Amino acid sequence: MTDFLQSSRDAADASKAWPFEEARKVIERLKRAPKDEVIFETGYGPSGLPHIGTFGEVARTTMVRHAFRILTDDKVKTRLIAFSDDMDGLRKIPDNIPNREIVAPHLGKPLTRVPDPFGEYDSFAAHNNAMLRRFLDRFGFDYEFLSSTETYKSGRFDAALLRTLERFEEVQTIMLPSLREERAATYSPFLPVHPRTGIVMQVPVLGHDAKAGTIRWSDPETGEEFETPVTGGKCKLQWKPDWAMRWHALGVDYEMAGKDLIDSVKLSSRICKALGSEPPAGFNYELFLDENGQKISKSKGNGLTIEEWLTYASPESLSLFMFQKPTAAKRLYFDVIPRTVDDYLGFLGAYPRQEWKERLGNPAWHVHSGAPPEPETLAHEGGQTPVSFAMLLNLATVANSDSPAVLWGFLRRYAPSASPENHPRLDSLVRYAIAYFRDFVAPKKRYHAPDEVERDALAQVSSKLADMPAGASAEDIQHALYDVARPIPRYQDMKAKGATPERPGVSNDFFNMVYRVLLGEERGPRLGSFIALYGIAETRALIERALAGELVKGREPVAG
Repeated sequence: MTDFLQSSRDAADASKAWPFEEARKVIERLKRAPKDEVIFETGYGPSGLPHIGTFGEVARTTMVRHAFRILTDDKVKTRLIAFSDDMDGLRKIPDNIPNREIVAPHLGKPLTRVPDPFGEYDSFAAHNNAMLRRFLDRFGFDYEFLSSTETYKSGRFDAALLRTLERFEEVQTIMLPSLREERAATYSPFLPVHPRTGIVMQVPVLGHDAKAGTIRWSDPETGEEFETPVTGGKCKLQWKPDWAMRWHALGVDYEMAGKDLIDSVKLSSRICKALGSEPPAGFNYELFLDENGQKISKSKGNGLTIEEWLTYASPESLSLFMFQKPTAAKRLYFDVIPRTVDDYLGFLGAYPRQEWKERLGNPAWHVHSGAPPEPETLAHEGGQTPVSFAMLLNLATVANSDSPAVLWGFLRRYAPSASPENHPRLDSLVRYAIAYFRDFVAPKKRYHAPDEVERDALAQVSSKLADMPAGASAEDIQHALYDVARPIPRYQDMKAKGATPERPGVSNDFFNMVYRVLLGEERGPRLGSFIALYGIAETRALIERALAGELVKGREPVAG
């Protein structure tokens, strides 16, 4: 056991996986300023419904936190704070909410004072905060939720706010050069909450008294002057100074942010230093894009929601999507789901066979906080076979059914001992595949009518399969398919590894042709594996229907 632990720890020390690289930043920070507790933070603005990018920030930060715990042998206490900027004034009405008319009269007020358009909570912020917490709890994140309104009003930020007031001129010196001339002329880091209307006021500060802890300002409509304490929730800070003040007040050691906030991070970091604290470590991740290549926005509600992803795929696959290439812009739409699910299954399947060096670079290790589950496979006479999402989508295609029982009929015929009870994760995968097939695959299927070369190739495939036993292995079937395609000039690939004029390679065009003709898809999983699972006799019957023109005319249910 000691050797086992040492091997895993050595691998962690050497790992180049990005969560470990990020965790080392925190360790270096601790070397400069030792402390007993490390604070990881994520921020969320509840001016719109929580979107998938918010989840991604928490998921990624959790991965960094876990890597830090491994590298420090869990000897340093850690906390993850999920902070809601719910004291911000509502600047515009989101496009994706009902009952917009009840929100409109409250523009400018803190989000915790705006009525809930859904009619479920005391405020719009409370509704969105509850949604966020439900999502985070569903994924099992270990976090502490903090509300900006509560921390301001409770006095938790009072000392930091007074420090900011003392450093008023320094903050202005940092902020003003970053603003347009018109805005700079009236800018103040402090935003008083109007004592009568409750609106967060964007007004110039006429004077400030660090000893009294107050600012003076006037109502632009009435001209009435007010002297307002900066403490106790009577004021809030503009968001860049607010971010810096929060880092200072909470002792935040690590926070990542989107690439669009690079300049904001720099400014907030300078303000944090002016307050007397070191800004947190972190990195800037790329943004998610919708189907049109536009940045995902809370107020627009474009792109995928967390619930939409979880309708068609597992939570683990969503975590994998967040893990992969965080510094590269990624299109986040429904068509990325199948590939991501199968990537996850591939990483999970590879994990038990890997040495520790590879394991700690395997996304499955990070997705599951160092404890990936055993992969589920189908046991049959030929051994153990994994089942991919793409395979299940193709089974759903030939079955033309939205019944899990039909797909399980195919699976049990291939592996008689398999069942939803002893393969619960596979059963979930079946249900996800059926939902995805129903909503995205079936409406877009376009069967290809084979030309003469393709008809002859398919007839040869059917003849070759007829000579094979019903229980032929996926590998034997795959070799048989190669034998059919190899002599056909259209499908020869002389650039394939090991190809010779006497034994040409086989191009993917052959396999793509089979999928276009039989399934109405441009591509699919390994064809030998699909035929082994679907059945040789069933595949021959499908070829016969294709050659008779039945598939091009319209799909008919095929019994499982």
